[in-house]
Amino acid sequence: MNRLATALSALENENGATLPLLGAVFAAIRPQAGEPPESAAEHFADLIDRLETHPAQRAALGRRVVGLMANTRIVSFFTDSGILPATGFFSEGWRRVAHKLLPEVPDTRQFRDCVRLICNHEDDWAWLEALPEASSARFWALITAPGQSDPAHWRAIAGQLLDALLVLAHRVSGIGFDDELMRAMPEFDAHWARFTGLATEVHRFGEGYRAMLEHRGETVEDERQILVLCEQCTDSLDRVHRLASVNGTSLHLTYLLERAQGSLRRLELVARLIAASLRDDARTAGVQAWAALMREGLRAENQRNSVGDYVAGLTALMALRVTDNAARSGEHYIAVNRLEYGRMWRSAMGAGAIIALLALIKIGMAKLPLPLALDALAYSLNYGLGFVLIYLLHLTIATKQPAMTAQTLAAGLAQSGAGSGPDSEGIIDLIAAVSRSQIAAILGNIVIALPTALAISYLAQRHLGVPLVDAEKAWHLLHDLDPLGWTIPHAALAGVFLFLSGVITGYFDNKATYARIGERVANMPLLLAVGAQGLAARLGRVFDHSLGGIMGNLLFGAMLGSAGVVGVIVGLPIDIRHIAFSSANLGYAIAGLHYEVPTAVLAEASIGLVLVGITNLSVSFALALWMALRARRVTLVDKRALFVALLRRMVRAPGRFLLPGRDT
Repeated sequence: MNRLATALSALENENGATLPLLGAVFAAIRPQAGEPPESAAEHFADLIDRLETHPAQRAALGRRVVGLMANTRIVSFFTDSGILPATGFFSEGWRRVAHKLLPEVPDTRQFRDCVRLICNHEDDWAWLEALPEASSARFWALITAPGQSDPAHWRAIAGQLLDALLVLAHRVSGIGFDDELMRAMPEFDAHWARFTGLATEVHRFGEGYRAMLEHRGETVEDERQILVLCEQCTDSLDRVHRLASVNGTSLHLTYLLERAQGSLRRLELVARLIAASLRDDARTAGVQAWAALMREGLRAENQRNSVGDYVAGLTALMALRVTDNAARSGEHYIAVNRLEYGRMWRSAMGAGAIIALLALIKIGMAKLPLPLALDALAYSLNYGLGFVLIYLLHLTIATKQPAMTAQTLAAGLAQSGAGSGPDSEGIIDLIAAVSRSQIAAILGNIVIALPTALAISYLAQRHLGVPLVDAEKAWHLLHDLDPLGWTIPHAALAGVFLFLSGVITGYFDNKATYARIGERVANMPLLLAVGAQGLAARLGRVFDHSLGGIMGNLLFGAMLGSAGVVGVIVGLPIDIRHIAFSSANLGYAIAGLHYEVPTAVLAEASIGLVLVGITNLSVSFALALWMALRARRVTLVDKRALFVALLRRMVRAPGRFLLPGRDT
């Protein structure tokens, strides 16, 4: 007899403890060591087949499951499992960390704790979620079939479901009066009636249902009015979210919207489930709602104490706060037509000339006998102020593009249905535009930065009589581009910093909009007191439109400037390689060796330079795209179809990925 048959047979022993017996059934479905994850679906199918052919075991399993829910507290399972906690993300994070150090004692009076005792492997959620929805619905239809369980148990469960419905309704109603929603949408008070009406309607519905359970009433109104009010409340919250993406948001508002929308979705499911019990013709809908509720709840409880899941959720929540602003910024880094393509080349070439000067200043700073802290400060100011100057002059650094364009691409994927279907052609057009814009920016930086470095070195040698870079420094600069050394890891670190600078830009753009910093600066009492109204107004406009860009570039410069010094302090090979600066450094190195660089060394440095560019771009783009997709909950449902369509376009029109068409 196999494990599944043994576990099901044991259920027929009325004297056995419920939790161990259900745990044995669950363990029989779980993939065993050496089995692929897909085996869980096969085990689950075997379970359903056996339940269909063994009525006694089906009834025993149904009695155990229904009895467990009836005799434990299930309200919190339906109101909290899978919904953001009221304590907030940071408090929840500390709770999970504390649990890892000192685990909580399970309370078997709570259904949530019983679920965690049954699903006691940390990765159970993964294979549970992979089970076919149709199979899950069939399973619950079998074990909750009428006549198998004690009617008193079902009445107890129904009463707790009503309690859960009321808790969810009052929670949503309370959230609807939060001042943060009014701040995000001043006319939100006109929507309050929807939230109060929802609580009132749920209370009326619950009273009627309880009267029916206690045989004090004949009929109960259906759930349609509750569902209409849920839809209206969801619409109100969606309006707040749309306004927040334009006017800025806060972490609290983002959290509040997520918690409210999750509670509304759960309320709707519970309402459908309760209403299905009132109509014989709605059993199928009720089973589907029950299966959906259990799927969400089982996953949430299995991951309730997972620190990794918490970190992933926090990342997604914070990403929501910055990606909309970054996506709008990213549109400025994409050349759609020939006019914009030419402008991209010019802006990249202008940035290349400035970068050559910044690279020279950094080389000069390295000769100064400064302590490490001042070294880091000097390098950071050189990079940071230089990047800010480039930004204010509307010039383009190639590596700044990926962190921004990835957000725009993710927004396009979200609008097109995750890259599948008829809108995939629009996504490919966007990918082609991003590709040619990126290539133009890289080449624009390099073709000016390297020759500018050579020209500056030539002029200095001719007029000053001494090289800007001595032979020792020149060899050091060439060694920095050795493809077999630390070049790639250092370029990857620069890519991480580039990604972070995009996040910082989005954060401060959002902050400036949400906190109305520009307006507050324009009304600073100190500036107004000295009669500097004009200056205050100009500063306000700068903060309104450029705070994100200024802070992102300034702090990006600080990260680049301090990385090498941090490496020296901690004794680790930490440093950065940036394609534009590396191209300028290559020019200074060639001139420092009087243009007599061995061919093999020059070839190695050139390969290293190409690898630096590829690594910078791929790391920053991958991180930014991952964050943007996570924030928008985009899943590429048909990756293969999108990939095939992309290859087809590249074969049919490869030039579109390098140059804009004549008709654009």
